[in-house]
Amino acid sequence: LIFAIFYFIKNDYLPKALIYVVITAACYSIAKRGRDMLNIQDETAKKSSRIETELNLATEIQKNMLPCTLPAFPGHLELELSATNIPAKEVGGDFYDYFIVDDDHVAMLIADVSGKGVGAALFMMISKTVIKNQLQLGLDPAIALTNANRELCENNTAGLFVTVWVGVYEVSTGILRYVNAGHNPPIIKKVGKECYFHKGKTGFVLAGMEGMKYKQSEIQLSPGDELFLYTDGVTEATNKDNCLFGEDRLLEHLNQINDKKVEDQVTDVLAELNKFVDGAEQFDDITMLG
Repeated sequence: LIFAIFYFIKNDYLPKALIYVVITAACYSIAKRGRDMLNIQDETAKKSSRIETELNLATEIQKNMLPCTLPAFPGHLELELSATNIPAKEVGGDFYDYFIVDDDHVAMLIADVSGKGVGAALFMMISKTVIKNQLQLGLDPAIALTNANRELCENNTAGLFVTVWVGVYEVSTGILRYVNAGHNPPIIKKVGKECYFHKGKTGFVLAGMEGMKYKQSEIQLSPGDELFLYTDGVTEATNKDNCLFGEDRLLEHLNQINDKKVEDQVTDVLAELNKFVDGAEQFDDITMLG
């Protein structure tokens, strides 16, 4: 438009008054577009700031939902426990939990919600609450997850699901009753022996299908035995060459550090994981419980 105006001025095709009107209108239009652009940028900045604030709040809420008190089981100091959770985004779908059920039973679990981001985080908080409520009633893990599955299937229009490994340990006998609902197999180390994957019965994921009934298994543990739980964010961590950390590397490393305390083992595995990925982007939540 400006070039056209100067063309007409140069060739004396327009009266000066009309030229001034056209130039004024053009300048006003340009200025208005500039103001509109600045307003859009300002609104975008405000919206981004608001979203960032809300995500930070969600991160803090989710973080506070995970237990962090130590010792993990007051009154049962013979039980040593350590856990860590590192979301791939501001919020994630992984979670763990541990708590005292009664004087002779403690519960522990680890889980991974399908998907990422806010949706997975919301479903994570619902799942954690539902599962814990069932276990705190003193129910066996199989009954607790059967009831939890029924609740989580209700109105699950988003189609999310969650893999769970849950165990209830009987302190007086050393028996660990557990259910694996589509989760990674735990790693067990018996005293004086190497670590191994305990690939027992595996049921279907929670919230994946109505009417599922879960069956539990038992492991007899002795003083000094260890249990290591994790999500697939550990074994599927990928380096810059697109190689996976993998189950074999995890097992090998745990065997190398099996003389360390549980807390140090979790920290050491995380350090080894970071060394392996070597700065590559984290695509999945990382959670471990020993």
